[in-house]
Amino acid sequence: MTVLTPAHVAYVERVERRLEAAVGDGAAVSEAGSQTLRSGGKRLRPLLVHLCAPAPAREAEPVVMAGCAVELIHMATLVHDDQLDAAPLRRGRPTVWATHGPEVASATGDYLFARAFAELTATGDMPAVAILSDACLALAQGEILQREQAGSPDTTVDQYLARCLLKTGHLFAAAAMLGGRLGRADDAVLAALDRFGRALGLAFQIADDILDCDGDPQTTGKPLGTDLLDGTVTLPLILAGGRDPQVREVIVRGARPEDVLPTLNRVVASGALVDARVHARRHAEQAEAALDEVAGMVEADLLRQAVRGAVDRSA
Repeated sequence: MTVLTPAHVAYVERVERRLEAAVGDGAAVSEAGSQTLRSGGKRLRPLLVHLCAPAPAREAEPVVMAGCAVELIHMATLVHDDQLDAAPLRRGRPTVWATHGPEVASATGDYLFARAFAELTATGDMPAVAILSDACLALAQGEILQREQAGSPDTTVDQYLARCLLKTGHLFAAAAMLGGRLGRADDAVLAALDRFGRALGLAFQIADDILDCDGDPQTTGKPLGTDLLDGTVTLPLILAGGRDPQVREVIVRGARPEDVLPTLNRVVASGALVDARVHARRHAEQAEAALDEVAGMVEADLLRQAVRGAVDRSA
């Protein structure tokens, strides 16, 4: 858990106000966008923008605008993911797909993407816009790769990590680099922030996939085994599928609701979660190593707390 100072809390509150203004502009899908905003979230990505900005620019309005833009992209991906997965709940609340249907969910995700780029373009920093657009391209490529890997227990760890880098790591890296870019950091610092964000994103995603196997639904806000049911092969499932033929069989034929708990029990018994945590911690160590290169330029201590919290979390 990252312990924030009043200045950091004030930054998040400024981002929150911009988010409310961005999704509440009266457009036809603004109510669905506001529904997504009300579902909450850690606001980790905006915080990365803030904490990775060099001190002189950390409180500047463009850094707030960038934090808003990154969170809008994240919100858009959640709406689209819920639509693709036909997910009824997100953080314990009904999803836009469940409440309004697939057409509105699709339009809402597109709307949030557009609002994100409107926010960032208003900073006047076109290289910053390019950083975020590259991350969005990676998101789309990652979604395609996830669909290609669906239901395949023969997906390798490297293939899984490549997908996670596209779907999660690049947006984390974009958040870190936007803070550096808008804070006028030099190219060496931006390169270190890129490596930091990618490694943090991988650690975060692996931890998220572990929680899908043994988390508390009351805390995570979604049922156990969501990945298993929709055919998404995560690191725990890949490792367990290579060790337990019954787990592999369920992945190949597609899980039914009655398969979830027995299969997840077998995943735990295989030792896959223990080994997946080792992978997550290795990427967390790489993220901290990248921070060592920019200590003094960014809020390194709080960023290290964020790294450790990303791996050792319950939601």
